[in-house]
Amino acid sequence: MENDIKLLFFTVDGYKEYTRGSRMKKNLQIEELKELILIDAKKLESDIIQIRRHIHMYPETLYEEENTAKYIEEELEKIGINSSRTAKTGVLATVKGSREGKIVALRADIDALNITEDASVSYKSQVEGKMHACGHDAHTAMLLGAARLIYKYHDHISGQVKLIFQPAEEGGGGAMRIISEGHFTDVDWVFGLHVWDPLPSGVIGIRSGPIFASSDRFHITISGKGGHAAAPHQTIDPTSVSADIYNALQKLISREIDPFESCVLSVPVSEASEAHNIIPTSSKISGTLRTFNPEVRSYLIDRIRDVVEGYSSAWRCTSKVDFDPIYYPTVVNDETVVEALFKILEDVGTLKTMDRTMVGEDFSFYLREAKGAFLTLGNRSEEKGIVFPHHHPKFQVDEDNLWRGTAIYTLLGFFNSFVV
Repeated sequence: MENDIKLLFFTVDGYKEYTRGSRMKKNLQIEELKELILIDAKKLESDIIQIRRHIHMYPETLYEEENTAKYIEEELEKIGINSSRTAKTGVLATVKGSREGKIVALRADIDALNITEDASVSYKSQVEGKMHACGHDAHTAMLLGAARLIYKYHDHISGQVKLIFQPAEEGGGGAMRIISEGHFTDVDWVFGLHVWDPLPSGVIGIRSGPIFASSDRFHITISGKGGHAAAPHQTIDPTSVSADIYNALQKLISREIDPFESCVLSVPVSEASEAHNIIPTSSKISGTLRTFNPEVRSYLIDRIRDVVEGYSSAWRCTSKVDFDPIYYPTVVNDETVVEALFKILEDVGTLKTMDRTMVGEDFSFYLREAKGAFLTLGNRSEEKGIVFPHHHPKFQVDEDNLWRGTAIYTLLGFFNSFVV
């Protein structure tokens, strides 16, 4: 294929191409460097764990990650890496190699969630109502560990490595803001990593093509006429209309969308009266739409508006439907990049073609600017009791796994040394 990535390995005398079916010689310098990176990543294990625990104890949500950013800056300064701010509370650093080459970007998200942690650990969240319940603390720690190794071996880098510590992944579109500030105009390859509850601890999940779904948030307001709940005939009850709309929206997927399409429409938020005997003037419901097909997404957005307008009008209510201006597109991994990763990461852990997920990720914006891939690192361990899903108050990270993440980030930082 014309767009195939060729795997190259450099020796003292220059580059040597690797083709399928041939055997890589153990005396190649890139293999020696790879071995050193794995050894060094394992040696950093306790440091990475301590970094993760510190960040975990002091979670900050979107665009409020000021203390987290300062901590990252201090850790980078200890290594000898200069950094600057991006997207208000994000941190950007660049490590330059000794030779000219392409630019690789590595991203870790740094924000937490508005969740109260329910765990009996010494490093439990110290911030009321906030928690790292999605593993972003682990991502940050793993990339900081990789920063040490990338800097240590920067003489072997062809080109540059950009380290992106991104704020506001959880709904704030931090990736969009970083791109809008011009930090991606020169990036050739981009990679991200996420600890992943559905996969067993230590398994590396990779998939080419669409992997994470697009994500939209919507808010529906139904307005009527309030009054006493004992005299509903004297009111125009918006809550009964909201209930009808809730049920009708579920039929859009089952009755109007091809069953071979992957899409989800969930409406988990409902706000109305706060008293048993009061019919409110208005009620609100909110939800999320997840799809892989842009045409299906567009169709469902139009049909949601149709359903809301139709039911509201039938029951003499007025309505308003708002979709958040920031929506996350589908994450689409580059096929040739993924093919190369199966060879590059084969010594880090068990590699698996992961299933697609309806979870959204703003890493999708980066992949619209540069070729690359979003990977997952298995986190689930029945033996250790690490069984709760992302965004759960009892969610935990398998810390024995963090060194693998550092190794993955580091090897991806040397992507230019493997491919052309």
